[in-house]
Amino acid sequence: MGRRLEQMSLQELWELFPIEIVAYRPEWPEWAHQEMSFLSELLADCSPVIHHIGSTAVPGLAAKPIVDILVGLPGFADREWVRKTMEDAGYICMALSPRTMSFNKGYTPDGYARKVFHIHFRLLGDNDELYFRDYLRAHPDIAREYAILKLSLLPRFRHDRDGYTSAKSGFINRITRIAVSEANRQDHLPE
Repeated sequence: MGRRLEQMSLQELWELFPIEIVAYRPEWPEWAHQEMSFLSELLADCSPVIHHIGSTAVPGLAAKPIVDILVGLPGFADREWVRKTMEDAGYICMALSPRTMSFNKGYTPDGYARKVFHIHFRLLGDNDELYFRDYLRAHPDIAREYAILKLSLLPRFRHDRDGYTSAKSGFINRITRIAVSEANRQDHLPE
């Protein structure tokens, strides 16, 4: 077998795991539900609030075949216990900061597994992704615009996740501001 993932350079990882955009797959919500149920049990001691986010959470939207999940943690949660619990359960810690943690599952030395997950940890209430998701669900025309943007970025950023994410950020931030503003006017929190 080849080198382990943690021994690879960022460039080698980007080559092994290129960005792909595929047509919406109806199994994504079920995969998200199963993973969210698993995480809910795994992390029950810290009372997580868990949501399916990202493009796979928007019916009909073309997306990377990676299911994104947001886990909101209360301030009392022991972050070190959460990190160790996640790693012991087979997740790969990709980023740690004072306010966030992210983990991946489904990355193998041979490429993507059939099911791939990105798990994003934040403090409860740090959930702008929910506003963005719900806005795209309610506005199919904006979701189509987002799909066109993502597809247009592929030729340039297929092997550069940071560049791809950065290139989408203006659109995401603009739509999120609109979504939050509308929700505040309606005094409505995302589900």
